[in-house]
Amino acid sequence: MTPGAPHPEGPAAQPLRSDAERNRERIIAAARTVFARDGLNASMASVAREAGVGSATMFRRFPTKEELVDAVFSDRMGAYADVVTVALEDSDPWNGFVGYIETACAMQAADNGFADVLTMTFPTAKVLEERRNRAYEGMLRLIERTKATGRLRADFDPSDLVLIHMANAGVVNATGDAAPDAWRRAVALIIQSVEAPARGPLPASPGHEPLYKAMLRAGQTTSAPPSGKSGRPRGGLGVRGAVPA
Repeated sequence: MTPGAPHPEGPAAQPLRSDAERNRERIIAAARTVFARDGLNASMASVAREAGVGSATMFRRFPTKEELVDAVFSDRMGAYADVVTVALEDSDPWNGFVGYIETACAMQAADNGFADVLTMTFPTAKVLEERRNRAYEGMLRLIERTKATGRLRADFDPSDLVLIHMANAGVVNATGDAAPDAWRRAVALIIQSVEAPARGPLPASPGHEPLYKAMLRAGQTTSAPPSGKSGRPRGGLGVRGAVPA
């Protein structure tokens, strides 16, 4: 090497690293906008267009959709886990439980992409799934505490939370801008239905494993190349096995 010549890893390379970081942040910001509007079935190409970058740049920064989902939604999943923590801190377990349901469903209504994240699992999205796990463990404690007060029906199962969020997301998806607050009435009806005393028996729970398989399949479908179909599942929460929440 010639003495005094610029080293290829020295200051001359720094602008490239800065450009790469700027592109990464632009992609994440664009993905937040696109996923919030269109859900996770939005294509990587549409995110690249929103970010104003080429496909090659897009895939250099995020080779897979799971990596992009992790970058975009890990903070939202962290906020979601914090909702569970707040509910556990409430001196009235039923009030905490109701507050959790209402707040989590509001998060769904505000962001179509996050509604999808809650009904899917992405095993390679390590940060997102770790925070989902934290939320799930807290919810197990919240359910047991609320049952102990006698306010939550005894046959309520943790997997019922998945069904609640799936139902809420279906309402959000169907009503859209035409009736943007309709989900609030649906959630109120659901909350009243789970309060004790129970009005009657429930059918058997589908169980954690079948719901996890459904979430895994939904995540894989969303990450697959476009097939020309526009349907997209939404809603949910996470179950043990959804790594594991």
